[in-house]
Amino acid sequence: MAAPSSSTPKSEFPWWLATALAMALAAALAIAASDLYAEVFATVAKGIGITVFVTVVAFALASAFGLGIALMALSGSQWLRQIARFYVEIIRGVPILVLLFWIAFAGAPAFVAAWNALTAPLQSAGFMGELLVRDVSLLWRAIMALTIGYSAFISEVFRAGIQSVEKGQIEAAKALGLTRVQRFRLIVFPQAIRTILPPLGNDFVAMVKDSSLVSVLGVADITQIGKVYAAGSFRFFETYSIVAYIYLILTVGLSLALRALEQRLRRQHGE
Repeated sequence: MAAPSSSTPKSEFPWWLATALAMALAAALAIAASDLYAEVFATVAKGIGITVFVTVVAFALASAFGLGIALMALSGSQWLRQIARFYVEIIRGVPILVLLFWIAFAGAPAFVAAWNALTAPLQSAGFMGELLVRDVSLLWRAIMALTIGYSAFISEVFRAGIQSVEKGQIEAAKALGLTRVQRFRLIVFPQAIRTILPPLGNDFVAMVKDSSLVSVLGVADITQIGKVYAAGSFRFFETYSIVAYIYLILTVGLSLALRALEQRLRRQHGE
């Protein structure tokens, strides 16, 4: 008896995507045909800009910070490696929501106090004014909390990707006289990005969803506007259905775009 083939068809029709698109189209038609749903959508959609801004800025900062932590974890200094490991393990053990509250109501006041202490001579000389806690907006407190929380996870993605590059190629680059920065920029990172991109994209999609947590601080994102509208109109089913619909459009659309980018990179490298 012949063994069953384990190969997967190269061009399998994406029935799940066709189903999702049909459901999205049906929902769009229902929204357009209903004055109530159209009103809810128009109201909640005002928060899309804040949601996108928080996600993009926090993810960019978290990626930069995470790359730095990953390089520390791979450095030749034992102290840097221990600091990086301590940061990653501690931050990953704290829920994002708890970190958000801590940064907003404890970290921000502590930062303001430290800033005023460091700049006291400049303030006394009249070069700058005193920084107040209310000067640090809740929006930026939320962005910093997401940045710190996700940087620990992203640093592990970068570390694994960098370590996936064959050491023989790095040794060959050393033999050619390339500096450490040149080796990273020309040899290591271009190869590591193929390993890094899929989990990094997953973190980006996850941050789109976790950006809804900023609503607990009153930041006017999609979730917060939906919460306020539902509380005032008592249209909870309609409102949160629209909120879920918008998040699904953002996350599924982003996932498809990242998947297309990943496949393009694979084709470029002949995989």
